[in-house]
Amino acid sequence: MDGLSDLAFFALVVRHGNLSAAARELGLTPPAVSTRLANLERRLGVRLLNRSTRRISVTQEGEVYLAGGRLILAELDALERSVTSARARPQGLLRVNATFGFGRVHIVPAVSDFVRQYPDVDVQLQLTDRPMNLIESGLDVGVRVGDLPDARLTGRRIASNRRRLCAAPRYLATHGEPATPRDLLGHRCIVVRENELAYGTWQLQSGQRHETIKVRGPLSANDGQAATQWALDGHGIVLRSDWETAELVRAGRLAVVLPEWHPPAADVHVLYPERLNLPAKTVAFVEFLAQRFARHLRAPGDEGVAW
Repeated sequence: MDGLSDLAFFALVVRHGNLSAAARELGLTPPAVSTRLANLERRLGVRLLNRSTRRISVTQEGEVYLAGGRLILAELDALERSVTSARARPQGLLRVNATFGFGRVHIVPAVSDFVRQYPDVDVQLQLTDRPMNLIESGLDVGVRVGDLPDARLTGRRIASNRRRLCAAPRYLATHGEPATPRDLLGHRCIVVRENELAYGTWQLQSGQRHETIKVRGPLSANDGQAATQWALDGHGIVLRSDWETAELVRAGRLAVVLPEWHPPAADVHVLYPERLNLPAKTVAFVEFLAQRFARHLRAPGDEGVAW
C-alpha cells in the first residue's frame, strides 16, 4: 500500500512541476513534500527528480517509474469506477477542446448526441486552430489528432488515422505524378501549419527507407480544410488525414500520390488530466467517444482503411 501511495504522490508532484504547488494540493509544507520525496528515492535507491529552487525535471529512472506507475494507477482508477459507477451520475459543466477541422466534422455531432444521453451535463466546446493546454486552461477533455503532447495527461486512443499525400486528378494530369519523394521538390505543394512541427517539412517512410522533404508551393494555411479545398481545386499536392480525405478519394475527387510512402500516423486520442478520481462527467464522455469511434480503431499493424 505504501508503494501505491508513493506512486500517486510522485505522479502529483510531476503533474504540478514544482514542490510548492504539490504541497498546497496535499495540504503539506514544501519541506514535508521534499522529505517524502527523499524518502521515496531512498527506498527505491535511485534519483527520480532533479530539483532546483524554481522547478523540477524528471530523471530517466523517474520516467520509467512514472510510466509504469501511471498504468497501475489507471487500472486502479478503472476498478474503482466499475465498483462505484452504479451510483455515479454524470452532471455539471464539462469543458472540451478540439481543433477546428476534426472538431467541426466529428466532435460537434458527438457532443450533440452526448448531451441527449446525459441531460445533466452542460458542455462547453472550444474549437481552436491549435490544441489548448488542458491544465493551464482548466479544461476537462481534449481531443487530439497526432502525438500525445504532455506527460502530465492521460490519453486514450479512440481511432486510428493515417495521413496521405493527395492531389486532384486534374492537377496530376497537368503536372504529372511524382514517382519518388524527391520529385515533390518540383511540384506545387499545399502546406498546412497546425502545430509546432517544422513548417513545410514532410516526413515519409516506405519499409526501412526514410525521406525528409522540405516542400514549397504558392498556397499555405493554418486550416486543414482550406488546404483540402485548394487541393480539390487543382492547386497542388496536400498532406492530409484519412478522416478528411478517405471519402474524397473513394469518390475520385482526390487521388493518392506516392501510395507506397507513408507519413507518420496521426491517431486520434482523447486526453484528460491525470488524476485518480475523475468526475463522472469526464468518464462518461471519454467512454462515449471511445464507443462512437470504435469502428475506426484498427489493431496495430492493420493497414486497412478505417474511415
